[in-house]
Amino acid sequence: MKYARQTQEALERLDQALAQLRGLIKRGDNKGAISFMEEGALKERFGDLQNIISVSSTNPIGSRGTAPQTGRL
Repeated sequence: MKYARQTQEALERLDQALAQLRGLIKRGDNKGAISFMEEGALKERFGDLQNIISVSSTNPIGSRGTAPQTGRL
């Protein structure tokens, strides 16, 4: 449950960052948009989500909180 909540929150933050990027592009601020993608919030949000996914794939506990060898609930 915690993994799902963390993932959903990270996706929402990424969505907000993409909306900000869209606003920069729509206003014609290409330099600001590039900076936002390469050094700003969009890069951070993507990194946060990537870290959550990476940690979940190396953790032996499944997303339901059970070890893989216990089988289906």
